Parts: sequence; C-alpha cells; structure tokens
Amino acid sequence: MRPALPRWSGTLAAKAAAFITVMCCALAALLGVLVHVQVTNQTVGQARDQALQRLAMTTERYEAGDPLRWGAGLDPPGLPRRLRDLAVSGDRGTMVADFAGRPTMWAAGPADGGRALAVAVDYSQQARTIEGLDRAILWSSGLAIGATLLVGAFAVTRVTRRLHTTALVARRISAGDLDARVNDPRTRPRAKVPARPQDEVAAVAAALDSMASSLQSKLLSEQRFTADVAHELRTPLTGLHAAAELLPPGRPTELVRDRVAALRTLTEDLLEISRLDTGRERLELDTERLGPLAARVVRGTGKGTEVRVVRDVSVETDRRRLERVLGNLVANAHKHGRGPVVLTVDGPVVTVRDHGDGFPEYLVAHGPQRFRTEGGAKGHGLGLTIALGQAEVLGARLEFANAADGGAVATLRVPVE
Repeated sequence: MRPALPRWSGTLAAKAAAFITVMCCALAALLGVLVHVQVTNQTVGQARDQALQRLAMTTERYEAGDPLRWGAGLDPPGLPRRLRDLAVSGDRGTMVADFAGRPTMWAAGPADGGRALAVAVDYSQQARTIEGLDRAILWSSGLAIGATLLVGAFAVTRVTRRLHTTALVARRISAGDLDARVNDPRTRPRAKVPARPQDEVAAVAAALDSMASSLQSKLLSEQRFTADVAHELRTPLTGLHAAAELLPPGRPTELVRDRVAALRTLTEDLLEISRLDTGRERLELDTERLGPLAARVVRGTGKGTEVRVVRDVSVETDRRRLERVLGNLVANAHKHGRGPVVLTVDGPVVTVRDHGDGFPEYLVAHGPQRFRTEGGAKGHGLGLTIALGQAEVLGARLEFANAADGGAVATLRVPVE
C-alpha cells in the first residue's frame, strides 16, 4: 500500500508560500531601502543647506565685527573634532552629531587665528521624520507581506487542492476503481457560457480522465471477451466430456479424459476470473476458526501438507472463498515447489511455504499474471490470480515472497474485527 500524500511539510503549497514570503521580504526591503535613502538624502540635504546658509550669514557678521547670534561661535563646545579640523584647514563642511542630548547639524568654516567659526542647527525634527518614515516602512512592509502571502497562499492552495484531487483519483484508478474521474470544473463545457481557458492542472485532469475512460473500455472489452469465450466453451466441453465417458477403457481414453478435465478446469477458472473482474462477487459471511478450516483445506487437496497452528483465531469471513484461496496456494506450492509444504496459522495470518526454487522475480515484484509462467513450469498462471482476486473480495491481503534459505512463501492476512 502506497503512503498517503504528504501534508504541508515539503508540499508545493509550503514551497510556494516560502517563495512568496522570501520574494515579498526582498522586494519590501529593496523598496524600503530606496525610500529611506531618498528621503534621508533629501532631509539631510535641506538641513545642510540651512546650516550652510546660517554659516554664511554668521561669517558676514563676524567679518563685519557684529556680535554673533545664539547657536554660533568660535570653537564652540560640542563641535565635532573632525569638522573643526576640516574648518581649520580652510574648508567648509557639515556634520550631524549629538549635542546636549539632541541631534544637531553643525556647519563650520575657517576663521582667523587658526580657529573655526561654527553654527549649530537643531536636527531633532528631521531625525524624528526619518524615524517615523522607517517605522511606517516597516509596518507597511509587514502588512503588504502578510496580505500578499494570504492572497498567494489562497491561489496556490486552490491549485494544490486540484492537484491533490487528481493524485487521489489516479491512485483510485491504480487500485482498480476504473469509474473514478477527476471531473475538473475547467474541463466541463457550460451551456451559453464562453468556455473558460484550461490551465495546466485542468489539462492533466482531462488527460487522466481520458486515459481512465480508454483503459476502462479496453479492460471491459477484454473481460467481455474472456467471459464470452469461457461461456461458449462450456457447451462443447460438456458434450466432449460426455463423449469421453463413452469411450472404451484404455490408455488413449485416459489421456482424452485427462485433457478434457484440464480444459474444463481452465474454462471454470476463466469464468471465475471474469466474475472477479466485473466485481459482481458478494460475500456470504460466517464465523470460522482458521485452524480447523486450514486442516480441512489440506485434507481436501489430498497432498502431504503439514499444518501448524501457532495461535488459532475466529474470523468473520466467507468460508468458501477462503478455502478457495488456501487451496490454490497449497496446490501451487506442490505443483511448482518442492516439499515439505507447510501451512502455518498464526492468528489472522496464514502462510504457505514450500522448499523449492521460490517465486519468479516478476511475481514477487508485481504479483501473479495470467498465462505467464517461467522456468518451464506447467500451468496457466490462473491459480494464484484467482487466489489474489478472491483475497481482495474478502478484504484480505495476499503477499508473495521468497524465504532467505530458499522456497516460496505466500502470506495471507485475514481481516479481523
């Protein structure tokens, strides 16, 4: 049984959500940085121009011998050393620095006596503006990322839900439910409504439905052919069997009767397979103990099979079908394997093991296939096919494997309440 589809971990929805989140964060960070740099440059530029203008006016007053206004002076306290050095060297410049616990825009220029003439402009309002802008950018980016993530997750979830439905239908088809269809709304035409364009998911769903319909029609055709052939063979076989019974005793008569019996068995097997294929089989449930039922099956085969009951259990099952499954497994072990053949009952698990060459690799990997045998073995490959089909009707699980020390092992797990 294949594992169920994965949940959010590692799914397309989670990957898409992570991709959308990363891209939104990257875009928000890029836009935030651009806006921050642009506004900061503009704000700082305006404050610098204002400080330089005040410095020019202060320089004129200083050269005219007028008293300096508040916020201006020669080598005032708080003037950044780097800016003072720049001014002493003969250049003008500006710098933002904290003064008296407040952000201040300084502008300084050269004065006589190796001193610096400087002015201080309050930069608090501009700093608050930039901080408010940064907070607004963070909040708006968070809201934009959240809204985009919700919208993207909704859109992606709609797509993944359709893909999930398509995958479930594909698994139902592989499990034998040939009536399963996706029926994606985008693939159904509507009367008086323009056809909606099909996306990739709808194309996959339409292709799966088309494949399922084609596969179903071919399988139904094969099933009808098998059933018709088997039914048509029954009438001449009945007459042939009656005619063989009228032949005089002798070796040729025994050969004819043996071949007629083999042909009748093959026909009945084909009829049983056709009934299993059409799903018309119905259970007749009753309570049975597996130990006595297994012993009865072994006695009915007339083969030397050892029965081991490790732990007996009562199950509610269809006795006739369960006997058919176990009988086919025991007969196959004697026909294609080597003794000793051991049937073991361990609770609801029944195993049939021989000590021959084991099952072919294709059978272990893919299960029994009709009319396929290997290694020169005689038979039509129908016994195990019927056993597997009847086990499915019972709701049991039939598995085929090879023992490590040689021999084939068929394991039947009967459902219990």
